[in-house]
Amino acid sequence: MGVKTMLPNCELGVYALVVTCAVLYSGSGIFEASRDSMNRKAFRDGIKPGWHYFGRKMDMADFEWVMWFTSFRNVIIFALSGHVLFGKICSMTVPQHRAVMYMLYGALAVLGSMGLVYLMIILSHCLVLYSVALAKQKWLCYVAGLCCLASFKVEPFGSWQSEFVTGAFDLQDVLFYGGSTFTIMRCMSFALESLEKKEGIYSIFDLLKYNFYLPFFFFGPVMTFDQFHAQVSTRELRRKDDEMKNIRVSALLHVGAIIAVDIFFHFFYILTLPSDLKFVNRLSDWSLAGLAYSNLVYDWVKAAVMFGVINTIARLDHLDPPQPPKCITMLYIFAETHFDRGINDWLCKYVYDHLGGNHDNIMKELVASVSTFAVTTLWLGPCDIVYIWSVANCFGLNFELWVQKFFQLGPFAKLEAKMSGAMSRRIRAAFGAVNFWAIVLYNILALNSLDFALLVTKRLLVTGFPVSTLSIWFITYCGVQLIKERERILALEEEEKSDKAKVE
Repeated sequence: MGVKTMLPNCELGVYALVVTCAVLYSGSGIFEASRDSMNRKAFRDGIKPGWHYFGRKMDMADFEWVMWFTSFRNVIIFALSGHVLFGKICSMTVPQHRAVMYMLYGALAVLGSMGLVYLMIILSHCLVLYSVALAKQKWLCYVAGLCCLASFKVEPFGSWQSEFVTGAFDLQDVLFYGGSTFTIMRCMSFALESLEKKEGIYSIFDLLKYNFYLPFFFFGPVMTFDQFHAQVSTRELRRKDDEMKNIRVSALLHVGAIIAVDIFFHFFYILTLPSDLKFVNRLSDWSLAGLAYSNLVYDWVKAAVMFGVINTIARLDHLDPPQPPKCITMLYIFAETHFDRGINDWLCKYVYDHLGGNHDNIMKELVASVSTFAVTTLWLGPCDIVYIWSVANCFGLNFELWVQKFFQLGPFAKLEAKMSGAMSRRIRAAFGAVNFWAIVLYNILALNSLDFALLVTKRLLVTGFPVSTLSIWFITYCGVQLIKERERILALEEEEKSDKAKVE
C-alpha cells in the first residue's frame, strides 16, 4: 500500500502520547541511575568534575567529543577560521582559481600540523592512484585503491607508515589515519570518475585540488570527484535566495546542539553506564532499552554536529556537500541506516548500486551488500567487533529484501489487496518495529561492546519475555507509525511541489 495512507488523528494522538510517556519513564530511570552511580569507583575514568554548583559531574567517556572541545578545539577554530577568511578573499578576487588557492592552503595546513613526511606519504599514494587511473581499467582502480586502503588499516603496514611520521602529540594517530583513509577514498573516486571521461583524463592538479580541500581532508565527508570538480569549476558564484540566512541558522543550530549535549552529559551518563555490566544489569528493562537507544541517538548527534560544522564551511565556499545523516529516530529500514552520508554515497555509487542494480534481485543484492560491507570493514579497520557488526548489518539488509519478496507472493499479495490501506500500514509498522530494534541491537555492537549488546538482547527477548518484549514492541510500533506519518506528509509536500513545477 502507498505511503500516503492516512490514519485517524485520534489514533495518531494515542501513539504520540504512548511514545512520549515511554521516553519520559525510561529517561527518568537513566537519570536516577546516573545520579546514583556518580561516585562509583568503576566510573572514575569516564566521569570527571563538571558543574560543582549543581552538584553534577560530566560524562567524558567519548574520546572524539572530548578531543574536539579540549585538545583540538583551538586547532579547529584557527585552521577553519583561516580557511574561511582565505576562501572569502579568493572568491572575491580570483574566483576562477579558488580551487588552487584551497589546495595550497590545505597542503600548508597539513604540512604545518603533521609534518613533511606525512605530506610526502599522502602525495605518494595520490601519485600511485593517479598512475593507475591512466590505464583506464576499472578493476585495476579497485584493486589498487583497496590495497592502498589496506596499507593503512591492516598491520603491520599501517604501523610501518605511521613510524615515518616523527614527533608525537595527542592527535597524531587520529589525524594520520583520518587524513590517510579519506585520501584513499577520494583518490579512488577520482580514478573511477576518470574512466567516465570520454577524452583523456583529469590532471594530477585536479586530484590534488580535490584531495587537499581542508574542511574535508581529515574528517570528511567524502564528496565524489564529479560533484566536487563541477562545483569548484564554476566561475560565477551566486547565492540562492536566503542561502546566507540558512547558513547562519544552521551554524546556530549546531552551536545549540553542542550546548545541549554538554548539558545532557551532566545529567545522563549514557556512555559510561554500559562500561559496568554488573551495575547496568540491575536497571529495569525499560531503562536498559532507553540506554541502548540513547547511545545511537548520541552517535547520530555527534556525526550531525561534526559534518554539520564542516558542511557549513563548505557551503560558505559555494559548495553543496553531502548532508548530515538521517536521524536514527526516523529509521526503521536498514537501507537508510548510515552515520556518514558521504561514505554512504561513495559506497552506493561505486559498489552497492553498481553491483546491485535496482536491488530487486535476491542474488544481486546479496553480492552487492556483501561487497559493500567488505569495503566498509576494510574502511573501519578489520577486527572482531567490526566483523560481527558487518555480518549482522549485511544480514539485516538482505533479510529485508527476503521478507519483502516473501510477502509479494500470490497468496499474501491477494490478502493485502483485500485490506484497507490503514490496516496494511498497521501491519507493515508492526514489522517495522522489529526492524527498528534490530538496527539498534546490531549497531550498539560497534558503539559500545559485544557484551553490552548481548545483555540488552537477552533482557529484551529472553528474561523480559513476554511483558517487556511485547510492551517495548508496542511502543516502538507507535513510534514507527509516527515516522510513517511524517513520511506521508513529506510525500504530499513533494507531490505538491512537483505539480506546481509542471504547471509553471
